[in-house]
Amino acid sequence: MTESPKDPRTTSPVRLLRRPEVEARTGLSRSSIYARMAEGTFPRPVRLGKYGVAWIEAEIDEWVRNRISAGRTAERPSSTNQQGKDEER
Repeated sequence: MTESPKDPRTTSPVRLLRRPEVEARTGLSRSSIYARMAEGTFPRPVRLGKYGVAWIEAEIDEWVRNRISAGRTAERPSSTNQQGKDEER
């Protein structure tokens, strides 16, 4: 019998991060985190109690990886753009 690949978020223990740790990992300020959450571009926290919240570590790590990938993709000039720039000189 073949086992299907397991989701790493379900096979390893879930670790929760409080806001200061999320700020440190992402480089975002508190207001930036909440603004991005309102835009729907940042993971939402889970409620721990009446006032306490925490973020799931795997979701924050995935968000950071996606930002890195998006940034690196945007930085790569295409070969046609480079050729066009050289011809204009």
